[in-house]
Amino acid sequence: MKSNQTGSKKKNPKAALLGIGFDADDGQTRITRGGNFVVYGGSEDTHAVMRETVIKVNEQLDSRGRRLEDVSVSDLRKIFEDFGG
Repeated sequence: MKSNQTGSKKKNPKAALLGIGFDADDGQTRITRGGNFVVYGGSEDTHAVMRETVIKVNEQLDSRGRRLEDVSVSDLRKIFEDFGG
């Protein structure tokens, strides 16, 4: 049997950070989206911390000339540890 594929096309990997907060009790639904992240929920303070964290991660990746899709789990963990995230 022949395959319908005309060649093996390698898909570009995608990666994203997801932050979810469960401590909101003010009835607000907070959502912040970026190119490679979504931060959802949380109290005003929690949401702000999660948002700041993903911004710092992206700043670190940019300064290293890397993309989220290109770093290993251990490299990403190191980035989080470097700024206390």
